[in-house]
Amino acid sequence: MHLYNGWLPPPVAVETKKEKESFARVVRCVKELYRADDSESVYATLKWISVIDLFVRAKSELSVDDVSELVEIGFQLFHSSQNKLYAQVRWGNALVRLLNKYRKKLTLKVQWRPLYDTLIHTHFSRSTGPEGWRLRQRHFETVTSLVRSCRRFFPQGAASEIWSEFRSLLENPWHNSSFEGSGFVRLFLPTNPENQDFFSEEWISNCLELWDTIPNCQFWNSQWTAVLARVIKTYHFVNWERFLPTLFSRFLNMFEVPVASGNGSYPFSVDVPRNTRFLFSNRTANPAKSIAKSIVYLLKPGSSAQEQFKKLVNLLEQYYHPSNGGRWTYSLERFLLHLAIAFQQRLQREQQEPDSLAVVCLGQPERIVFVNEVLKLIDRGQYSKSEHLSETVAAATSILSYVEPSLVLPFVASRFHLALETTTATHQLKTAMMSVAFAGRSILQSFMSTVKPQDLSGDTDKKMFLDLIGISLSNALLGMDANDPPKTLATMQLIGSIFSNMAVLDDSSEDLSFMSMVCFSEWLDEFLYRLFALLQHLEPNSVVNEGLSSSATSGTFLVEEGPYYYCMLEILLGRLSGPLYSQALRKISKFVRTNILPGAIAEVGLLCCACVHSNPEEAVAQIVEPLLLSVISSLKEIPVTGYGGKGSPGTFVSTKDKETLSPALETTIDYQLKVLSVAITYGGRSLLVYKDHFVEAIFSAFDSSSWKVNGAGEHLLRSLLGSLILYYPIDQFRCLSSHPAAPALEEWISTKDYSEDKQFLHPKWHVPSEEEVSFANELLHLHFQSALDDLLRICQTKMHSDTGEEKAHLKVTLLRIDSSLQGVLSCLADFRPSAKHGMAEDSSFFIAGASGSTVGSTELREKAAEIIHVACKYLLEKKSDDSILLILVIRIMDALGNYGSLEYDEWSNHRQAWKLESAAIVEPPVNYITGFHSKGKRRPRWALVDKTYMHSTWRSSQSSYHLFRMSGNVSPSDHLTLLIDDLLSLSLQNYETVRVLAGKSLLKLLKRWPLLLPKCVLSLSENFRKPDAPENAVLGSCSLLSSHIVLKHLMTDPKSFSTFILGILSSSHHESMKAQKAITELFVKYNIHFAGLSRSILQSLDNLADGPNSGDLVSQICSMSFDSSSLHWRYNLMANRVLLLLAMSCRNDPDFSFRILDETAGHFLKNLKSQLPQSRILAISALNTLLKESPHKMQDKDQPSMSLHGNVNSSLDSALSQIFLEEGFFKETFDSLSHIHITDSESGSSRNHGSSSLQSMADKSITRFYFEFSASWPRTPSWISLLGHDIFYPSFARIFKRLAQECGVPVLLALKGPLEEFANAKERPKQCVAAEALAGLLHSDVNGLDSEWDDWMMGKLQNVILGQSVESMPEWAACIRYAVTGKGKHGTKIPFMRQLILDCLVAPLPPAATTTVIAKRYAFLSAAFIELSPQKMPVSEVKLHILLLDELIDNMAHSSAQIREAIGVTLSVLCSNIRLRRSYLQGYSTEMEKTDVNSQLQEENWFKLLTERASEALTNVQKSSVLDSMEISASVDMENSHLNGDSRDDVKWMETLFHFIISSLKSGRSSYLLDVIAGLLSPVISLQETSNKDLSTLAKAAFELLKWRVFSESHLQKVVTVILSSAEDSNWRIRSSTLTYLRSFMYRHTFILSHEDKQKIWKTVEKLLVDSQVEVREHAAAVLAGLMKGGDEDFAKDFRDRAYAEANSILKKRNRRRSSSSQSVPEVHGAVLALVASVLSVPYDMPGWLPDHVTLLARFAGEQTPIKSTVTKAVAEFRRTHADTWNIQKDSFTEEQLEILADTSSSSSYFA
Repeated sequence: MHLYNGWLPPPVAVETKKEKESFARVVRCVKELYRADDSESVYATLKWISVIDLFVRAKSELSVDDVSELVEIGFQLFHSSQNKLYAQVRWGNALVRLLNKYRKKLTLKVQWRPLYDTLIHTHFSRSTGPEGWRLRQRHFETVTSLVRSCRRFFPQGAASEIWSEFRSLLENPWHNSSFEGSGFVRLFLPTNPENQDFFSEEWISNCLELWDTIPNCQFWNSQWTAVLARVIKTYHFVNWERFLPTLFSRFLNMFEVPVASGNGSYPFSVDVPRNTRFLFSNRTANPAKSIAKSIVYLLKPGSSAQEQFKKLVNLLEQYYHPSNGGRWTYSLERFLLHLAIAFQQRLQREQQEPDSLAVVCLGQPERIVFVNEVLKLIDRGQYSKSEHLSETVAAATSILSYVEPSLVLPFVASRFHLALETTTATHQLKTAMMSVAFAGRSILQSFMSTVKPQDLSGDTDKKMFLDLIGISLSNALLGMDANDPPKTLATMQLIGSIFSNMAVLDDSSEDLSFMSMVCFSEWLDEFLYRLFALLQHLEPNSVVNEGLSSSATSGTFLVEEGPYYYCMLEILLGRLSGPLYSQALRKISKFVRTNILPGAIAEVGLLCCACVHSNPEEAVAQIVEPLLLSVISSLKEIPVTGYGGKGSPGTFVSTKDKETLSPALETTIDYQLKVLSVAITYGGRSLLVYKDHFVEAIFSAFDSSSWKVNGAGEHLLRSLLGSLILYYPIDQFRCLSSHPAAPALEEWISTKDYSEDKQFLHPKWHVPSEEEVSFANELLHLHFQSALDDLLRICQTKMHSDTGEEKAHLKVTLLRIDSSLQGVLSCLADFRPSAKHGMAEDSSFFIAGASGSTVGSTELREKAAEIIHVACKYLLEKKSDDSILLILVIRIMDALGNYGSLEYDEWSNHRQAWKLESAAIVEPPVNYITGFHSKGKRRPRWALVDKTYMHSTWRSSQSSYHLFRMSGNVSPSDHLTLLIDDLLSLSLQNYETVRVLAGKSLLKLLKRWPLLLPKCVLSLSENFRKPDAPENAVLGSCSLLSSHIVLKHLMTDPKSFSTFILGILSSSHHESMKAQKAITELFVKYNIHFAGLSRSILQSLDNLADGPNSGDLVSQICSMSFDSSSLHWRYNLMANRVLLLLAMSCRNDPDFSFRILDETAGHFLKNLKSQLPQSRILAISALNTLLKESPHKMQDKDQPSMSLHGNVNSSLDSALSQIFLEEGFFKETFDSLSHIHITDSESGSSRNHGSSSLQSMADKSITRFYFEFSASWPRTPSWISLLGHDIFYPSFARIFKRLAQECGVPVLLALKGPLEEFANAKERPKQCVAAEALAGLLHSDVNGLDSEWDDWMMGKLQNVILGQSVESMPEWAACIRYAVTGKGKHGTKIPFMRQLILDCLVAPLPPAATTTVIAKRYAFLSAAFIELSPQKMPVSEVKLHILLLDELIDNMAHSSAQIREAIGVTLSVLCSNIRLRRSYLQGYSTEMEKTDVNSQLQEENWFKLLTERASEALTNVQKSSVLDSMEISASVDMENSHLNGDSRDDVKWMETLFHFIISSLKSGRSSYLLDVIAGLLSPVISLQETSNKDLSTLAKAAFELLKWRVFSESHLQKVVTVILSSAEDSNWRIRSSTLTYLRSFMYRHTFILSHEDKQKIWKTVEKLLVDSQVEVREHAAAVLAGLMKGGDEDFAKDFRDRAYAEANSILKKRNRRRSSSSQSVPEVHGAVLALVASVLSVPYDMPGWLPDHVTLLARFAGEQTPIKSTVTKAVAEFRRTHADTWNIQKDSFTEEQLEILADTSSSSSYFA
C-alpha cells in the first residue's frame, strides 16, 4: 500500500480495501462495451477513462492481472480507431499512465510498427483529415509519449528493424527527410535488455559519422546526443574509450559560447523545417541534459573520461562567472543541474543493484574527482545575476554535500562568510542563506551523527561548522525586513529547514550545541521580537477590495509568495519543548491582544493558527478566548438590524433612523473576527468550551449594520464549522522518531519505504466526536435552515416596503446560507439521483474518500435547492441589476449542485503552493554521511503528512463524482435540473462577472451530468438565430458553447450538431462588434478543436426525420457559400469551411455517397475566381485536400498498367471538366489568384500563405485552419541568398498539379493560353501565378505531358531563361526547383520531366547573352541541382555534373561580380553532390559501377585544379598587393601592365573561390568538402588585409564562418601544417590573423588534436612573443592566456616556470648592469608578456604560484614605453577580476608583495 493511503483518516483508510474489487469491475465494464466488429463502440468506452485515471491517481492497490488485461484492451482500442483522433488521444494518455506506473510489474510485448504507422498515417502523409490542429498536436504528443513508454516492451530484434527502416532516411543529409529520420530514431530506438546485441562498436562509429554529416544544427545535435546518452546509460559492456575524444569534442562545441570575443551563436545554422521542429520538439536550444547524462555514465574506474571531463570543465567554467553571462547561461545552468541529478541517480542505482553493476561502480576516488570538478562550476556560478543559476547552484551543492561532505561543506562555509563580509553586493547574502538552508541537513548530520566519518575528525572543523549554523541563524534574525521580501523569505526558508532537522528545541538539551553563543530561549525571544516588528511594518499589496472576493487572507508577500512563513512558524512552534512553548505563547498572546494590524490579518491569523495547531488546549485558552470576549464586547456597542436570525420575524430595525458605525471600530471588529476565523482552523474539540460565546459572536456579526462585519462573521462561521466536522491531522509537526545515527535529529521518511508496522508514525487525525457533530448541526439549524426560511419569506411575502432594506436583508440571509455551505463542504449529503427504470444498479463505489463526518441530510440540500430556485426567479424579476445578490446566489447554487468541487478547488490551490517544494526539505536516497541509503527521496514527516492531507482532500472531492455518470439508467435529480435551468438564464445575464461565474458553475454540472447537454446546446444555439436576442445573450452563449465539453458533445450528437452549425451560420444579423467577434472566435475554436464526426451524425444527416437531411443541410450551406448571396464575406467563408469539414469527414467513411465530394470539389474550383480573397485562399486549401486520385498519372515501369480496368476516369473528372472548360475560366482564375500575391518588400517571410497583410488574426485561423503537417515544400533547406525572397506558393502549384492528374491533358490545353499571356506580363504577381501553374504541370507526370513539352512548354522555359527582366527571377527559380523536386517521402523518385528540364538549363546560351541572363541561368542551375538526391543519381545526371563543372571552373575569373557569386554557389552545390555520391558508392560498391563516368568522378580533376590554381593566384595577388602599396610611379612599362591584367584575373578568381567556401560552409554541405576547405585555408587567412577591399571583405566573411567549423581528425594534420606555415609568414598582418584563427581553432579541437600537434602550436605561439611587431607580440600573449585556460596542464605548467625563470634572470641582469643595452626591446617585452599570459590565464582564482608571478610582473613597471603600458594594463586587469574575493585572496601575498602591487596600480604622481 502507498504511504499516502496508509496514513489516511481511519474511517477512509478502512474503505480503501474495497478498491481492488471495484477496479476489476471497471475492467469488466470496459471489456463488455468494446466490440471488435464495430469501430464506433470505442466512443462508448471513453467515459470510463476518467475512472481509470482515478485509480491511478489515488495510488490504489490494484491487481497486476487486471492492469495488464486493461492495457491489452487499451491497445486494441487504440489501434482499431485509426481515424478517430480524439479517441486515440484519450486511450493513448490512459495507456501512458498505466504503463509508466506499472512498468516494472507488467510483462507484455508491444510491436513498434503499428505505432509508427499511426504516426505516419496521421501526421506525415498528404491526406490530412478534417481534424483541427490543436487536436493533431495533442495526438502527436500522445503517440510520441506512448512510444516512449512502450520502448521498454519492444521485443528482441526491434532495434535492428527500426534502424534499417530509418537508416535510408538518413542517406541524403541535405534533404528534410533526414531530420525526420533522426527524430524517429531518437523516438523509437529501444535500449532494453532484449535488444542489447544490436549496439556494437561498429554501430556507434556509424552513428558518429552520420552525426557529423550536418554541422552546426541544434536540432540534429539534440537527436543524436539523446540517442547516444540512452545507449551510454544502459549498456555497460560497450568500450567507449576510442570514441571519447570525438564525443567530448562534440559536447564542447554544442555549447554556443563566445570564444575569444567571437560571436556567441552559430553564424549560420541549418534550417530545419518548422513542422519537424514542432513535432520532434527539442525543448531547450541545447541538449544539456543528454550531455550531462552521457558524461556521468561514461565515468568508470580507470577510464580516460575523467581527464576529458576535467578539460571540459576548465573550458566552460569561465562562462559561469556573473560577468560573463549571456544567452548561453541558460544551457550552462541546465548542464550543471543535470550533472548533479544524473550523478545522484547513478549512485542510487549502484546502491540498489550492487551485484549487477560491480564492474563499473564508482569508488570514492572517482566520486572525489567528479565532485571537485563540479565544485569549480558551482564556485563560478554561485552569485550569478541569473536567478535560475544561483538556485541551481544551491540545489547542486545540496545533492553533492551528501556524497562528499568533506569537500562541499568547507566550500559552503567559506562562501557564507564571504557573503557576510561583502558590503557592495548585498544580493549575495540571500544566495548564501539559500545554500546553507539547502545543505543544512548534511551539515548537521556530519557533525552530530554518532557514526563518525573518518576524514572529518579534528575538533576545529566540527566547531567551525556548527558555528556556521549558529551564525546563519543569528544572521537570519537580521534578515527579516519588511522592505526586502526576497531576503526575508530566504531567511524563513533557512529557519524552517534547519529546525525541520531537530528532534526537539530545548535549552537544557546538549544537542543544540551549535547555539553555543546564546542559549536557545534568548534566541527565541529575539526571534519573536523581530517577527512582531516585521508584522507591524508590513504593508498590504493591494487595496483590500470591498466585496465578496476579499477573503480573510489577501495577504502581503509573506503569504502570497510561497509557503515559507507559515511552515516556519508551524515547525518552530511544533518542535518547542513544553516550557519554551509556554514562554512563546505568552508573548504571542500579549502581542495579539494589544495590536490591531489591519494590514496583516492573514499573517497574524496564521501565527495564532500555528499556536493552536501545535497545542490546542493551551493556545485556545490564551489566544482565542481573549479575542472572542473582546469581539463580543465590541459587538454589543454597535447598531443592529435584526437580520442575523436572532430576533422574531417582526423585530427588524428600520435602517433609516439608525446611527452608523465608526470606521475605527468597524476595522477593529473586522480584524479581530478575521484573525479569530484563521486561528480556530484546527481548534476542534477544545472550542466546545466556548460554544455559547461563538454562537453569540456570529449572531451579533450578522446582526450588524456593517457589510464588512457581516463578511467577517461569514468567515468565522465557515471556519468554525470546518474546524468541528472535517478530518485534519493534529500532531503534524511533532517529531516522533529520532535519527538512528544522531539522536538529536529527526529521522526523515521515504514514501517508498512504507511498512504497516510503524504505526506510531501514522498521523493522528481529528475525527469529530458526537458533541462536535451535534454543535455543527445546531449551527446549521441556526444559520442554514432558519436563513432558508427567512429567504422564502422575503421572496413570497415581500415584507419590506423599502428596497434598500430588502436588499440588505437579502444580502445577509444569502451570506449566512453561503457560509454554512462553504463550511460543511461535502459533509452535507448529496442529492439522490432518480432512477429511470425502477431500481438503480449498484455501482456506488469507485474510490474511498470523505472530508469529514456527515451532518444534516439530503432533504436539507433538496429544501435549499427548491428555495434558492424561488429566490433566483424573484431576483431575476425584481433585482436583475444587483450583481452582488446574483453572485451570492450563484455561489450557493455552485455549492449545492457541484458536490465536492469546493474540496477540489482547495486541493488544486494547495498543490500550486507545493510546487515550490525546495531542496531544503529533501534528503537524497544516497547518503554517504550516515551510510543509511533508502529507495527514494526522504522528507520530514510533516511534509509527508501534508501531502497525505492533500491526497485525502482530493479523494473526498472525487469519491462520488463519477458514480452516476457511468450508469445509463440514472438521471439527475429534479432539484438539479431546476438549478441548471436557473444557471442557464444567469449565464446570459447583463453583467459579465455574473455570466462568467454562472457559466463556470453550469459547465461543472454539465460535465458531471452529460445527459443534460443536448437541451442546453439547443437552447443556446437558438440565441444565435433569434433576431431580437440581446448582445449579452449572444456573448453568454458563445462562451458556453466554446467549452471543451460542448465541442466534444457535438462530435456524436446529430441534432445538436446541425442546430449548432446552422445557428452560427445564420447569425449575421447581430449588429454589435462584440457579438460578431465572439461568434468568429467560437467558430475558430470549433475548427481548431474539430475532432471529426461520428458515423451516427453522417447517417442521420441522410435520414433525419424532423430536421434537414444531409442533402438539405449541404445544399442550405452551399447556398450560403456563394458570392451571390448577400452575406457578409466572413459568413461566406464560414459556410465554405463547414462544407469542407463535412466533405472531408464523409471521405473518411467508406459507405458514404461521393456525390457530396463531387459537388464540393466543383464548388471550390469555381471559388478560385471568387471576388473575396479569403474565399480564394480557402478554396486553395480545400482543393489541395480534396483532389486525391490521379488516374492520368504515368505508371512506373514496374507497376501493372491500369488499362485493364478499361478507361478509368476519376469520379471528379466530369464534374470538374465542365467547369474549367468554360470560356476564360483559367484566365479569370489567374487574375484573381494574382491579387493574393503581395510583393511589398516588408513581408519578407517567404513562405506564409501570401495573405499576411490582407487578413486579421481570426480570419487567418479560419483559412489556414489546419497546420500544414504534411511534408511541406521545399523539401531541402533554402540557403541560397542569390535567389532572393520569392512569393511562390507551393500550395497553388499543387492545385494545378492535382487538377492535371485528376483530369489529364484537357487541363494542359486549357492552361496553355493563360500561361503564355501571364508569363509575358509586366507585373510580378502575374508572372508568379504563371510560374506556379507551370511548376505544377511539369511536376504532374501525366500522360501526354511529353508531347506538350515539345509543343510549347520547352519554348516557354527557354523564354524565361533568356528573358531580360530580373525582378521575377526568384519565382521562376522556385518554379524550376518545384518541377525537378524528387518524389516520394525520401525525395528519391525522379520526376518524368527532370532530365528534359535540366537539359534545357544546361544548353549553352547564345553568345550575345547579357550578364543578367548568364547570372540568372546559374541561379536556376543551382536551384535545380539542390533538389537532386546525389546517392540515387542516374548516369545522365552525373554526366551533366561533370560537364557543368568544367564550364564553371573555366569561368571562375568572369568579369561580372554577380556572375562570380553565382558560379561560386553553383560550384559548391555540384562538388558536394559529387562527393556525396562518391562516398555512397564506396559504401555500396557494385559491379555495374565500373563505368567511365564513375572513374571520372574518382579522379577528381576539379579538386587538383582548384588547389593548384589557388596557390598560384595567392602568390600573384600578394605580389600585386605589395606593388599597389608601393605606388609605382606613372611611367609603367609594358611588362607591368601585363602583370596587372593578370593579377586582376587572379583577384576575380579568388573572389569566386571565397564564394565557393562561404556557400559550402553556409549550406551545411561542408562535411563532404572538408579536405578541399582545409587545402584552401591559407588564402582565407592570408587575404584578410589586402589593397582590394571587396576581396578582403569576402575573406573576412569566410574567416568568421571557418572559426566555427570543426575539422575531423583525418584533416587536422593538413590544417595544422597551414597554420604553422602562416604563423611564420613575412607579412605581420598574416601572422596576426593566424593567431586570431588559432584561438578558436584550439578551443574547438582541444579534445582531438594530438599531443605532438599541440606541442608544435605552443612552440610557434611562444616564438611570436618576441616578434618584431608589437601588435603580434601582444596578440600572442592573449592567445597563450587562452591556451593555458584550455586544460593542457602539463604544457601550461612548463611554460609558466620557464616564463618566470626568464623574466627573473632579465631583471637580475638589469639590476646588475643598470643599462638596457644588452637586450632588445622585443626580447624583454616578450618575457614580460609571457608573465602577463600566465597571470591573465586565471582570471578569478588564486593558485599558489600567482602572487610571485604578479609581483615579478609589477617590478617591470619602470621600463620604457610598450613594456610599461603592458604591465600597468595587466596589473589593473588582475585587480579588476579579483576584486570580488580580494578580502580573502590578499592573504596569499606577503606585506612586501602587496606594497609593490600598490605602487604599480596607483597613478603616478607629478611630484618626485
